[in-house]
Amino acid sequence: MLISLKEMLAKAREEQFAVGAFNTTDLNLVRAVIEEAEATQSPAILQFAPGEFNFATPEFFAYVTLRMRNSDVPFALHLDHGKTAEDCLRAIQAGFTSVMIDGSQLPFEENMRLTRQVAELAHACGVSVEGEIGTIGAMSTSDEGGVENITYTNPEDVVKFVEGTGVDALAIAIGTAHGLYPKGFVPKLQLELLKQIHQVAPVPLVLHGGSDNPDEEIRQACAIGIQKVNISSDIKQTFFRTLQATLDETHGFLPPKMYGPAIAQTRSTVHAKMELFGSLGKASVY
Repeated sequence: MLISLKEMLAKAREEQFAVGAFNTTDLNLVRAVIEEAEATQSPAILQFAPGEFNFATPEFFAYVTLRMRNSDVPFALHLDHGKTAEDCLRAIQAGFTSVMIDGSQLPFEENMRLTRQVAELAHACGVSVEGEIGTIGAMSTSDEGGVENITYTNPEDVVKFVEGTGVDALAIAIGTAHGLYPKGFVPKLQLELLKQIHQVAPVPLVLHGGSDNPDEEIRQACAIGIQKVNISSDIKQTFFRTLQATLDETHGFLPPKMYGPAIAQTRSTVHAKMELFGSLGKASVY
C-alpha cells in the first residue's frame, strides 16, 4: 500500500519505532528495499533527492508507485531535500506522497515562508511535507547537500516553525552528516539536545545523515523520539562494492548474475537498519 508520510510516521510515533527512509535512485535499489520490507513486514520509505529524481525520470515513478500500491506492506514515496517549490511540485505530479522542502540554509523567517508555501501547495494535493531547521553536515561522498559547519537545532525554534509552516514532520540537526565519515572519525550525536527537542516537538522528528553512525547512538535516538531515519550511503556502498567484486571475480556481463548478489547484499544492509530502527514486523499496525 502507498500512504502519506504523515500517516506513516503517526503510527511510528504511537508505537515508538522509527521507519527507514532509503535513497534508492534506480530499480535495483528499489527492489532491494521493497523486497526486504515485504519479507520482514516492515514499513519503509523510498526517497529520492532532486538529482536522483532527475536521473530516474518521472516515468520511472509510474512503475514504483504501482509496485508499492500492489504491496500489502505500507510504503511512502518521498522527495528528499527539495530546494524549491518547483522541485516539490514535480514530485507531487509524479505521484509522490510526501516532499521535503529544505530551506535550512536560509534565514529562519525565509525558511518559514518557503516551507509554508510548499505546505499549502502539497496539502491541497493530499501530500505530506517535511521541513528542516538547523543544518546537516556534508561529507565528500554525499549527493544530498549539507554544510561544513553544523548549526544545531534550537529547541526554542521548533514550535514556532511547526505552527508557522504546518509541516507534518521536522528534520533536526543533532550532529549527523550526509555521506560516509572519514576513516577514524567517530560522530557524536547530541542526544540530550534531542531529548529537549522531543519534549516540545508537536510533529514526528527526522534524522538525516543516518549512514555510518554508531548503531547504539542511532538506537538511542530512535528510543528517545526519532521516527524517520534517512539512509543513503550505506546501501549504495553495499550495492556497488558487491557489484564491483562480482565483476572482478567473474568478468561477466549478464545482468541477473551481476546484479543478483548486489541486490541480496543490499537487502542484508536494509534488514540490519530496519532491525536497528525497530520496524520489523510493524506493517501489521497500519
